Amino acid sequence: MSENQDFNELVLKYQDRVFNLCYRFMGNYEEADDCAQEVFLKVYRSLKDFRGESSLSTWVYRIAVNTCKNRLMSREYRERKRTISIDAPVQTEEGEVGLEIKDESRSPARELDAREKDALIQEAIAALPEDQRQVVVLRDIEALSYEEIAGITGLNIGTVKSKLSRARQALCEKLRRLI
Repeated sequence: MSENQDFNELVLKYQDRVFNLCYRFMGNYEEADDCAQEVFLKVYRSLKDFRGESSLSTWVYRIAVNTCKNRLMSREYRERKRTISIDAPVQTEEGEVGLEIKDESRSPARELDAREKDALIQEAIAALPEDQRQVVVLRDIEALSYEEIAGITGLNIGTVKSKLSRARQALCEKLRRLI
């Protein structure tokens, strides 16, 4: 197989996941599409430097996250996001200008912080032992009752509560820097 065929397979395998990741960071289809394309350009240029210290998917996702972070933090992006066009350009004495109002939505930096916290929380949950992760997800994310959890897991209610307590304690320790 040629290098180009290998790269094409890599793109086919990861394009949807990379785009979705970029979309979650950027919140805009066009920006996500631009970022995803930039990610694959960086992957192509750096493929020869991939050392295999992590999985290929982890390496590709790290490039995607860093690309999105850089774009969100760029001055050009922040300036472009600061205003929203509300009308077609208007002719003035200085020439043609667009009418714009200030965008009061959450800044990209604050959005990035929130998304990074969500990712850290998800990572901490994923690091829990399977039995603890299961009860945390069912109780704290899916909001099921202890009885429902006991029915799903086959555990008695006391065991569910015990595992949930241990899981929450472990999460508190792992996430202490966020609080």
